[in-house]
Amino acid sequence: MSLRSVTFLLLAFLMVAGGTSAQTAQVSDEEISQAYIYLLGRLLITRQQQLDFQEGFKWNELVHRKPGAVDWPNPNLDVAYSEAWVAVDETSCTIVSVPEIKDRYFTVQFLNGWGETLANINERVFPNKASGDFAVCLRGAKVELPQEAIRIDLPVPHARILARVALGNDPDRAVVLQHEFKLRATGAPKLPDIPKTPIFELEKLPGVEAFDAAIPALDSEPDLSPGLERLQTDARQIAAAVKDNAEERKRVDAVIKQHAFSELAKAGATIGHGVVHNGWARPGVVGEYGLDYVARTLVNNGGIWANVKPEVLYYRGGKDESGDDLSGDHVYKVTFPKDALPSRFAKYFWSVIAVDNVHFRVLPNPSNRYLLNEQTHPQFGTDGSLTLYFATSKPADAPDGNWLPIPKGQKFRLTFRFYGPLDGVSNGTYWPPALVKLN
Repeated sequence: MSLRSVTFLLLAFLMVAGGTSAQTAQVSDEEISQAYIYLLGRLLITRQQQLDFQEGFKWNELVHRKPGAVDWPNPNLDVAYSEAWVAVDETSCTIVSVPEIKDRYFTVQFLNGWGETLANINERVFPNKASGDFAVCLRGAKVELPQEAIRIDLPVPHARILARVALGNDPDRAVVLQHEFKLRATGAPKLPDIPKTPIFELEKLPGVEAFDAAIPALDSEPDLSPGLERLQTDARQIAAAVKDNAEERKRVDAVIKQHAFSELAKAGATIGHGVVHNGWARPGVVGEYGLDYVARTLVNNGGIWANVKPEVLYYRGGKDESGDDLSGDHVYKVTFPKDALPSRFAKYFWSVIAVDNVHFRVLPNPSNRYLLNEQTHPQFGTDGSLTLYFATSKPADAPDGNWLPIPKGQKFRLTFRFYGPLDGVSNGTYWPPALVKLN
């Protein structure tokens, strides 16, 4: 055998023996960073799914929440929520019974295991029949269904349901309607194993251990967004490399903490590829993310279960007019002129809440007021304008319904919602006015 042949065989042996280590050495720090950000978007959903079933969720059964009693980032306090995880297969669909609702906003949203919206049931999507029975089925399933049921095909066998009913001026009626939503499986669908992935605190994101959970997380839910296959390949490759290699684990962990975290923080300012104006960030995508996996991860972290833009548009306020972070040590106001009141831009309703910068939960206060909206009865100025205030104590010239209490010393951000976006909110040309610091 020639020396050249021996050398070739030796190199081949070393490549096989080194296996994944040799392959992963080709993965750069930036590729590790991006693969982590991509994977984290899925882990945030599996985290919530595990918490749901630990709480007592059962497949194809609705949990009706009391208004205000949800425990996830950036809750909408204008609605009564009902939640479920749905399982369907080739032999079984799930019937969603929707009550007739004519006097208020509602929707039944379906999301996949990456936080992407799959469908909505409401009068906007189904103008000829927005109530009654809807059969949610796996695409291609041949299942006998009630004749009157409208079929909705899903591309995946498992989905998250989030039903919202606006509280409006009659929250008791909203709760009655909420409890009239029903689910029932037509058969006995095969129930999936829930992936066991890290259940971490939002202020302490996982490091290299995220990749320990990559294979079960990725194998249990396809990513329906085309164009992200390379990131999934990288995540799997990194997962293999860190499995039994202490040195590689150390390197990957350091890259995550030194680079991925800082890239997430930087992207957080614009919610991925969104735009900031007047101190308010408007996401470029929400509910359906396409190639913007960074925005998907950020939303799953800071506002899980976000719906699509035709349903609702979210603006995040984190800075005042001078570019300073918002703090309960100061008094802020925002003034909407008469010809650009929030109601002009929302077909259904608008609201604003304040949340902390870590857990994104509403802020406790002695007044037990957690949002401003039409139901707080804000008063208008003599010129028809509307001024809202954010401060620890109510400013002397602020009507009570225009003031949202903020704990002293608390760093916070605002979430402004427009349900049924209209005009500039719908087409992306509008931002709320800048917050003015008064002291």
